[in-house]
Amino acid sequence: MSELKQAKSALISVFSKYGLEPIVRKLDELGFTIYSTGGTEKFIKDQGIDVVPVEDITSYPSILGGRVKTLHPKVFGGILNRQDNDSDVAELEEYEIPQIDVVIVDLYPFEKTVASGASEQDIIEKIDIGGISLIRAAAKNFKDVLCVSSVDDYAEFLEVISENNGKTSLSQRKRFATKAFNISSHYDSAIFNYFNAKGEVNSFKQSELSGKELRYGENPHQQGTFYGDFDAMFDKLHGKELSYNNLLDVDAAVNLMNEFKGEAPTFAILKHNNACGLAQRETIKQAYVDALAGDPVSAFGGILISNVEIDAETAEEIHKLFCEVVIAPSYSDEALEILKGKKNRIMLILKDIELPKSQVRTCLNGVLVQDKDLKTDAAEDLQQATKNKPTDEELSDMIFASKICKHTKSNTIVLAKNKQLCASGTGQTSRVDALKQSIEKAHSFNFDLHGAVMASDAFFPFPDCVEIAGNVGITAVIQPGGSIKDDLSIDYCNENNIAMVMTGTRHFKH
Repeated sequence: MSELKQAKSALISVFSKYGLEPIVRKLDELGFTIYSTGGTEKFIKDQGIDVVPVEDITSYPSILGGRVKTLHPKVFGGILNRQDNDSDVAELEEYEIPQIDVVIVDLYPFEKTVASGASEQDIIEKIDIGGISLIRAAAKNFKDVLCVSSVDDYAEFLEVISENNGKTSLSQRKRFATKAFNISSHYDSAIFNYFNAKGEVNSFKQSELSGKELRYGENPHQQGTFYGDFDAMFDKLHGKELSYNNLLDVDAAVNLMNEFKGEAPTFAILKHNNACGLAQRETIKQAYVDALAGDPVSAFGGILISNVEIDAETAEEIHKLFCEVVIAPSYSDEALEILKGKKNRIMLILKDIELPKSQVRTCLNGVLVQDKDLKTDAAEDLQQATKNKPTDEELSDMIFASKICKHTKSNTIVLAKNKQLCASGTGQTSRVDALKQSIEKAHSFNFDLHGAVMASDAFFPFPDCVEIAGNVGITAVIQPGGSIKDDLSIDYCNENNIAMVMTGTRHFKH
């Protein structure tokens, strides 16, 4: 460890007093001079510990309703002076500025205030000025000053000062400075994003305070980290740690099942971000059984998700399958015990949380940002393109298939019948190939496609797809429309008694 520096004084100005008591007691025990303001000063006094009000240094009271307390040369001079600079030291003495060795700050909770739905005035008042300035000053001068910028760092700070009776190393101070700039940059990003909610300033800022290191990325030779608040979305009940690929599949599963939120019991099985089985039934057990029938081969090692509570009967069926993750809004006690029978099976409760409305991904030497595809095709959006009108059952199946299609990699074709996914063609370079793949797959699992519906994520440039579909018994088609050759597909459908509706909305997923 590098040469240790003795700290003798601390300035404390915090919003939350949680966890502060053992720190001020240790500082008092070590003989520190403690400076403080307002509520923090009162808190320290209530512990029976001596504290010097900042006003005694500045000769100014807290003014403007508390907006200005620490913003003063005698405070910032005490923090920013370079102790190996003779001129700085002389000026401290000349202007009677006390040396400040430690700064402890907990900022006003700006993000929590925004999330609470508070008024704009209340939000503005939670933009910390003095605190953020203290953090920046102390972190900048880490050569001489240690900055504690978050309640989350109290335990580490207490350990550091206890270990060497108030002495700290340069490497320790630099580590805390790094943490401080993490806090300050995140705080400023949150404020900017609040002000720029309408995107009037064309700038991209996204910040997460901490990340969870994963075992590896997509492949074992790649490193991976998740930045986000996983616990805000899920309660993890059981199983091993989630991997990079697990997280991508869970994301795909949640977004897909959101299409069926509040509907009849629906169960989906996903593999590599795509649904390989999905069904909607009167009971969740039957929905699972019929989802599994869609592709019992791909379901092995898959991600399972339900839109309703998983009961014991369903759990008994699931337990027969090796699967990586099970997600549901809740589980019965019996179901929980059954599914915990596999020690590595990850079990998650999905909380009712609002997801981001934009998507971000790296691209070239930058990032791409777009609005999420929040458009769900509904019956009122559909334009009948053919003379043949779809039956109520076909219409229901087409909406069902369209929801799946929206969440399947392009180019894609989805085949469905009786609220059950028969098969899909995923990620193909040709729409014809996607259709052929889906038909072959459906037949391999003994699905009768007579009376089934077909959904496409984009328009048909030629009538070949509707012709192939018609030849295997498909009777209704849902697609965006918009091709200059739409009439060719429409004409074929009219001639072969196939109903076609157009949504007007393309759902590419790259």
